[in-house]
Amino acid sequence: MRIAGITIPDTKRLEIGLTAVYGIGRIRAKRILDEAKVDFGTKPTDLSAEDEASLTKLVTAHQIEGELRREISGNIKRLKDIQSYRGSRHARALPVRGQRTKTNSRSVRGNVRKTMTSGRRKVDKK
Repeated sequence: MRIAGITIPDTKRLEIGLTAVYGIGRIRAKRILDEAKVDFGTKPTDLSAEDEASLTKLVTAHQIEGELRREISGNIKRLKDIQSYRGSRHARALPVRGQRTKTNSRSVRGNVRKTMTSGRRKVDKK
């Protein structure tokens, strides 16, 4: 089953499989399945053609995939253009929402661990 150019995994339940689409999490997937009157535990291979069509229609009604990515990148670009604090944090690849940076923030900065050393290089023994 494909929705918005994304293949929904056949081995997973629909509640989980729909989260493969960017912009759809567990809560939105449950709401979509409720509106389509499809059971959460159903596998994509067990769906009828009408159910597939209704799911596709409901999912594409939301802002997903490329459209959502464009909007988010546009919002970040706007913050950088107006030179806001949040925009400068985005530009420097640092945490944006007030987290501490002395420790933690490994996911944003990359897993870079710099520690103080004596300053001398170790000499290779021959």
